[in-house]
Amino acid sequence: MLTRQRKQHLLEILQQDGQIVAKSLSEQLGLSEDTIRRDLRQLAEEGLLQRVHGGALPISPAIGTFAERQQISSDAKPAIGRAAAAMIQPGQVVFVDGGTTAVQLVRHLPQTLKATIVTHSPSIAVELVEHPHVEVIMLGGRLFKHSIVGVGAATIEAIGRIRADLYFMGVCSLHPDAGISTGDFEEACVKRALSEAALQTVVLASPEKLDTASPYQIAALSQVSGIVVNAEVAETLIAPYRKMGIAITLA
Repeated sequence: MLTRQRKQHLLEILQQDGQIVAKSLSEQLGLSEDTIRRDLRQLAEEGLLQRVHGGALPISPAIGTFAERQQISSDAKPAIGRAAAAMIQPGQVVFVDGGTTAVQLVRHLPQTLKATIVTHSPSIAVELVEHPHVEVIMLGGRLFKHSIVGVGAATIEAIGRIRADLYFMGVCSLHPDAGISTGDFEEACVKRALSEAALQTVVLASPEKLDTASPYQIAALSQVSGIVVNAEVAETLIAPYRKMGIAITLA
């Protein structure tokens, strides 16, 4: 089998099975494990998959630009945002992440809600300008233009001075084994700090993010209290999270 054909076969297996385990696949194809790993490394360099320990997982389409991500799961995100907004209780202090799904969350906050939203996202803050009873606290830092959020030491220092009731986390990828991950190292550090400073962390997971992986892990799933997903997502995709004791909200 030519290299090109072999790589295409690997991508087909990844699409069909949702993962590649290098050891078992090498036995199945009669190829050395080193050959499989080399092919996976090259495919990862081309941005076609995400390498993980022992094999590979699909790469998340959510690592695109903010404008590109607005076009993905455009029907699912408003429903997820509405369900997440309903979780916020009067008087709470809530961290809200950046991202297109988080924008839908704040758009669905009731006009009567009295709460404090803390965010490192200018987009989220602007959405709440006209909200009559929500106090907005903005976290500073260097603007990471890809995601339109603040990152860096100043952001993390400010987070450490706040104790929130809830953190609504936006992610690039969510996987039962690989955990929660994203495409930028500094952004992963900020998300981890936000999660550690909140009593509960709820992940906003539009369908394209499930069973994928990105380069930088944010946290293990043991740190997650709940996941909000679209109601049309297959039960087989969310069953592993239920087994971990994570509350699943179907939007």
